[in-house]
Amino acid sequence: MIILSGGTGTPKLLVGLKRVFEEEEEEELNIIVNTAEDVWISGNLVCPDIDSVIYALAGVIDEQKWWGIRDDGFVTHTALKKLNHDEPMMLGDRDRATHIIRSELLRQGKRLTEATALLARSFGIAAKINILPMTDEPGAVSTRIHTPEGERHFQDFWVSKKGEPEVSDVSFDGIEDVKPSEEVMNVLNSESEEVVIIGPSNPITSIGPILSLEGVREQLKRKRVVAISPIVGNEPVSGPAGKFMQAKGFEVSPYGVFKCYEDFLDVLIIDTEDEFPADKEVNVLKTDIMIRNDEDSEKLASFLESELIAIPKIINHKISQISTRKSKDQENRK
Repeated sequence: MIILSGGTGTPKLLVGLKRVFEEEEEEELNIIVNTAEDVWISGNLVCPDIDSVIYALAGVIDEQKWWGIRDDGFVTHTALKKLNHDEPMMLGDRDRATHIIRSELLRQGKRLTEATALLARSFGIAAKINILPMTDEPGAVSTRIHTPEGERHFQDFWVSKKGEPEVSDVSFDGIEDVKPSEEVMNVLNSESEEVVIIGPSNPITSIGPILSLEGVREQLKRKRVVAISPIVGNEPVSGPAGKFMQAKGFEVSPYGVFKCYEDFLDVLIIDTEDEFPADKEVNVLKTDIMIRNDEDSEKLASFLESELIAIPKIINHKISQISTRKSKDQENRK
C-alpha cells in the first residue's frame, strides 16, 4: 500500500494503519512524505513532516501538538537563546538529536531516503514500513506563503506568525528543478502496489508538493486512489488548510478537496454528516473521519481495510458509468 503524507492528519491515521496491517506479513506500507516544509536550523536539517511520521509510528510523538517528542526538554534551545542565537522554531532536545543524526548522515554522503530509513530503524519501526521522502534533494523545495506583509516560508508563517496573516497565494519554490526520489518512482511504478491512500493532510501544502513533482500525477492516474478529506463541513480539522485552499481557488469543503485531486481520484471518504454533489464522477464513502485518539485512528484504518476490498468493484462500476455516459454523448452528437 502507498500512502501520501504530510504532517498532523496523516500521521494520526498511520497509528491505526500500523496496528491494522502489522499482522499481515506480506503487506508493506510505503509512505511518501512531503519535504517542502523542511528547513535548516542551527546547522541541521529539520524535516517536520518526516519526523511527525517517524515519531507517530514509534509511539513517541507529542499528541498535544502532533509534532515533536512527548515530554521533551528545551535545554539547548534555551541555552542558545541566552547566547543571542534565536531559532525560528523551538526544537526539543531529543527532537534535535534526530536532526543532528540526519544531518551527519547527509554530510557522510547518505541520501535523505537512506538517512530516513536508518532513523526509522533506530526508532524501532519495522522494516516493512518504508518512509520515503518525496525527493532526495534536501531543502531544495520551499513552500512559500504569499501574504499582504510579503512572501514567507511556511514555517515562518505558521510558527512565527501563528498562521494569522491573510493568504493570497501559495507556491513551491524550486519544485521544477527537483525530481522524485528513485524509491518513490519505483513504488509508484510497481504493478504490485495498486492502491494509493491520500491521508487527511492539507491538500495544498502537505500533499500539493508531492503531486507537483514530475511524473507523480501521471502515475496516480494508473492507480486506485482513495483520499480522506481533511475538511469537515466548511472547516479544516486542523491547521491552515482553509486559508490555503481559498488562496488557490478551491472552496473549503469535501467537494473542494475532490477538486484538488479530481484528475486521478477514484474514491473520496468524507465525514458522516457532510454532503457531496451526487453528479460528480467520484465515489464517495461516509464514516466518522475525526481522529481524536488511537481508538479513532484504528477504527478509521479498519474502515479503510474493509472498503479496500470493495474498491475494485466500485471503480469498475464508475468506469462503466463513465463509458455509458460517453457513449450517450456520442450518440447525441450524431
